[in-house]
Amino acid sequence: MIKAKLLFLLILLSACQPVGQAPEQRWQHAVEGSYAANVSNDAKFSVVSSIHHGISLWDLEKNALKYSWSQQQNSADNLVLVADISDNNSHAFTANRHDFSLWNIENGQSEGFWSITESTIRDIAVSNNGDYLLIGQSNGKVVHITPYTGRRLEFLGHQEKINAVDMLPNGRIAISGSNDFVAYVWDTNSGQVIYRFNHPSRVTMVALDPKGRYAFTADSKKSANIWDLKTGQLITKLKYFNRQEVFSTVQFSPDGTKLLTGAPSRKVSLWAISTGERITSWRVMPRTDMRPAGAVVYSAAFRDNNQIITESSSGYAELWQVNKQ
Repeated sequence: MIKAKLLFLLILLSACQPVGQAPEQRWQHAVEGSYAANVSNDAKFSVVSSIHHGISLWDLEKNALKYSWSQQQNSADNLVLVADISDNNSHAFTANRHDFSLWNIENGQSEGFWSITESTIRDIAVSNNGDYLLIGQSNGKVVHITPYTGRRLEFLGHQEKINAVDMLPNGRIAISGSNDFVAYVWDTNSGQVIYRFNHPSRVTMVALDPKGRYAFTADSKKSANIWDLKTGQLITKLKYFNRQEVFSTVQFSPDGTKLLTGAPSRKVSLWAISTGERITSWRVMPRTDMRPAGAVVYSAAFRDNNQIITESSSGYAELWQVNKQ
């Protein structure tokens, strides 16, 4: 009887283990780990911030360093902590706590450096061609900037600090999530609220499908939702058994059937959008200089519908194979 119970327990534990633990390939992009990273939506490029290398732009198809940039990387206070690449791979956008820079991926040149003084930068997003920049701040403001004209629109709907922002590739629709338990989808031309999504706790992650089909919002407790961006209606809630799951990155699949998430716990998960069920999961390489060893998944993207690339705080990019369903 005891042996039968042990066997059942082993089967149960093995069923809970992530499928396909080992990546297909692994590339080191930062010695001693990184402080921020973003993989482009098509997984062709990644931008990585680290104390030894400054800002590095990598060609992921060749695993070749394309550019090295500097944004006052001479101290820990100036380290780039958030980054984004436009959907059409024209520009990279990087920021530390008070400064932000726009970089041209085609020629490697800087297209602007700016600073803010009234608060700190929490999250950023950039539109195609670098036409628009989105900045979520600790004072509850979200600022939409047109760098080539100097136009600034401040969205003042939130009451507490911003945790996450995102924007459609054309820059016209934004989403923001805050400690005030609310995520807003809003028009960046007028500042008008399109949808308000209420949560039972602070909203820690938001994302928009680049093709304009979905929005994602998640809070710090146990509510992670996929919404129809055209109607504002709830499509599904992610189903997980843990008391809570915190997400550090979110990406929708090109075919619109799957959601990809990364977490501060090294975990990368693939979900079915229609049901909210977890399809499979992996764990990225940990930082060995940390005790206990761990890693934050900064960014994850689909190379195609069957392959995924991640960048994490371990300083490694990893390629994962999705098992065909």
